[in-house]
Amino acid sequence: MASAESTVPEPPPRPRLKLGVGAAVTLGLVVLSAAVGWGILRGQASPTESIPVGASDSGAAVAESAALYVHVLGEVAKPGLYILDPQARLVDALAAAGGTLETADLQAVNLARPLSDGEQIVVPVRGATSDGGGAPAPPADDRIDLNTADQAALETLPRIGPALAQRILEWREENGRFRAVEDLLAVPGIGEKLLAGIQEKVRV
Repeated sequence: MASAESTVPEPPPRPRLKLGVGAAVTLGLVVLSAAVGWGILRGQASPTESIPVGASDSGAAVAESAALYVHVLGEVAKPGLYILDPQARLVDALAAAGGTLETADLQAVNLARPLSDGEQIVVPVRGATSDGGGAPAPPADDRIDLNTADQAALETLPRIGPALAQRILEWREENGRFRAVEDLLAVPGIGEKLLAGIQEKVRV
């Protein structure tokens, strides 16, 4: 008599399980690729920041050892404070300030000289005197003007006493302005020798 129990063969592995594992692997590779791609894109979108030469100090933070702060004034298009490369020269500072104006005296500045941190650069106008190397101011003229001097001033001249000083004033009142220093020879008591001693100390 046949036994009631019979051996039931085990079912083969369900193919959908294999399919599910394969899909998971594929999905993992897709996610990994996406993550790598996103990292690359982020790296391309965020390059290392740098401050351009001539940028204003508004919002620009640069290590002091890596930049020069210079103040540009005078005959330039955009006077102001600028941050420059440590190796910058004066020509770079003027370029950062928008260049010079037509009235700038470029002979008064050395475009090739190196700059120092905290420096103030003043570009003078043509024909004006300045500390930056413009034309020197004329020396002070301390000579006595024969047409405006009073008796006390005339008496400070060598060998000019009260009497001669008075004669000079009288001559001026009678004849008008002195037109040349040599006109003093027309004043009684003044000769060639006395004139030679005071000629460099008076003017008209």
